[in-house]
Amino acid sequence: MNISIGEVDEDIVAELAISRDAGKIAIVLAGTWTGPSVHLVDRELKQLENEPGTLPVFVDLGGIVRLDTAGAWIIHRLVATCKARNQPIDISSGNDRHLELLAAVAIPFKPLQAPKPDSLFNRVFSGVGKTVSGFGTDFIMAAHIIGASIRGAQMKPGKSGGIRPVSIIHQMDVMGLQAVPIIALMSFLIGIIIAQQGALQLKVFGAEIFVVNLVGILHLREIGVLLTAIMVAGRTGSAITAELGSMKMREEIDALTVMGLNPVGVLIFPRIMALIIVLPMLTIVSDLFGMLGAIVISWVYVDIMPSLFIGNLRTAIDFTTVFSGLIKAPFMALIIGLVASIEGMKVSGSAESLGRHTTSAVVKAIFVVIVVDGLFAIFYGVIDY
Repeated sequence: MNISIGEVDEDIVAELAISRDAGKIAIVLAGTWTGPSVHLVDRELKQLENEPGTLPVFVDLGGIVRLDTAGAWIIHRLVATCKARNQPIDISSGNDRHLELLAAVAIPFKPLQAPKPDSLFNRVFSGVGKTVSGFGTDFIMAAHIIGASIRGAQMKPGKSGGIRPVSIIHQMDVMGLQAVPIIALMSFLIGIIIAQQGALQLKVFGAEIFVVNLVGILHLREIGVLLTAIMVAGRTGSAITAELGSMKMREEIDALTVMGLNPVGVLIFPRIMALIIVLPMLTIVSDLFGMLGAIVISWVYVDIMPSLFIGNLRTAIDFTTVFSGLIKAPFMALIIGLVASIEGMKVSGSAESLGRHTTSAVVKAIFVVIVVDGLFAIFYGVIDY
């Protein structure tokens, strides 16, 4: 930044007059002391600064028409040189603004110091502290979202917080119906893999028929709902975060608030409700196609006829086997919706932030889903379900 004081006149240049008489050095400055012109007098000032002496110096700025920071710095350099060799110097000017600029230039500059590196203890445990603090913030946001969803879609006095079935049905179509092909294909392949690997090991003992029990119990109780939830977290969770993040970046969420609408009730509630409805349905699809894959590979690989497979499956499982997996689905759906919504509402105004929070939403949702599945497994074991 270059500060200049005075009127502009390109025809006037910097002028310098030096006289020595009566035991003093008188320096008269005149003209335009700005960046383009001070080089004309810079050499003379340097020669004066290099001359040894103790005579007092008097500097008159009264003839300066225009002064900027470049000219002020050159004058300050002369003052600093005189003070360094204990040579008296006095400055006079009829313009107080010139003196103010000289005083501003004379303020010592403190170079920025590099921050001290954190200790090893802080580097190791600061990340843990930030993570724990982040979990607390996420928990508070999750409670807010749940409460605002229950409150409804309207914030205006006298308005009912009505639920919009059209929005929920639309989200069910996007999250559920359109996800059926990928869920079915994934479950079919997983059923094939579990049955093939199980039959390979049981065939050694001549007990390949028990592959029916293995696939039925494992897929219906654990694998079907867990892999479906993971697939939904990656497919739908990332979409929710990206949609809400884009709305946040374009200030559409702020616009809803200005209109008197509850953004949570309008945007988040239909998505969470749709997830809670469709994830159990997708789990049923996963179970059916997983069993179909196991039937096909068992017939081809160990000659277990489909009728025999289905007959043994009916004796190997019961309703508790099926419902133990379906009971988990709504809880996992709620977790996926909350995590995705929280990360979407955290997005700031940059594309980098959108990508970072979308990735974080998928990772957190999958992690929490696996933790919840483990807690359900422990709970089922305790109550012998």
